[in-house]
Amino acid sequence: MRYRDLSDRFKVSDVGLGCMDFSHAYGAAMDEAESVRLIRAAHDDFGYTLFDTAETYGTAADPHANERLVGKALAPVRDDVTIVTKFGIHFDYENDKPPYPLHLDSSPETIRRSVEGSLERLGTDHIDLYLQHRIDPTVEPEVVAETVGELIGEGKVLRWGISEATDEYLRRANAVTPVSAIQNRYSMMARWHEPLFATCEELDVGWMAFSPLANGLLTGGITKANNRFDGAAGDYRAGMPQFTDEALDKNQALIDLVAGYAKAHDATDAQISLAWMLCKKPYIVPIPGARRMERIAQNAQASEVDLSTEEVAAIDRALDKLESTGALSAVFGGHAGATVDHSSEEK
Repeated sequence: MRYRDLSDRFKVSDVGLGCMDFSHAYGAAMDEAESVRLIRAAHDDFGYTLFDTAETYGTAADPHANERLVGKALAPVRDDVTIVTKFGIHFDYENDKPPYPLHLDSSPETIRRSVEGSLERLGTDHIDLYLQHRIDPTVEPEVVAETVGELIGEGKVLRWGISEATDEYLRRANAVTPVSAIQNRYSMMARWHEPLFATCEELDVGWMAFSPLANGLLTGGITKANNRFDGAAGDYRAGMPQFTDEALDKNQALIDLVAGYAKAHDATDAQISLAWMLCKKPYIVPIPGARRMERIAQNAQASEVDLSTEEVAAIDRALDKLESTGALSAVFGGHAGATVDHSSEEK
């Protein structure tokens, strides 16, 4: 594993581990002991130092399970890792089945309650990077930034950031309390946030890329024959439009494109998908999730797949052409720049 500056403020592994999958949205929660083993192996055996969780990653029976899991797994190496968690949303578990309705709340009172709960569950006295999980339109960015700035002053939070940031919101928040990173969706199938590159470079803000493998589609391993996900067991992919037979057909050209580069570099499709963004910008860190040791290892090895500047540019040109044919328009049930519902997210 190689390492990079997510911003000038801190260094992390090239690839981070999105821990959500162990507890939330990808079917029944995994066995705790096995999850702890995988998270520790990510650090000890493969060099991961960035671990992403949130107060809402869990189940109706245990809504905060993921933070406790991550805290337990990383306790012996706490000083060697960067733990990211989030505030600002909660699920309505009164609904009878997933995906559950999502509610936004970034009021100062809620942020303060959230940070205390996260610190306790993670078993730590500080959060390395605290993210607003979603923008709350009822709370001004200056209010959110001031509240988190107070937490930074108290030592409970070291840095903060915004998930699904917009240019205006980022600038307004950063003017009050400097933002270290954003966490926006980004992949070969989701490029509509690329105009934010210039803003991130201007403000020295890092970019954690969630859903870097389009919920697994860019691994090349999901086909019409095996895309029957169990929605009743809480696997949100059962309702994601990119996994319909029609969408899989439309996006086959993209899968073939990635596979071609994978063959040329003796790499996996997933490694090419991750290496493309790693080689594109030095401040992007993808945070794919995984439930198997093999995937955790392979994703780490993407750090050492070197695509040339010419190859990255060629991939971008090919993606532009695929978009113009509508090959990507079915990914989220509309044109690629449309607002994405939380239920189709891998983060």
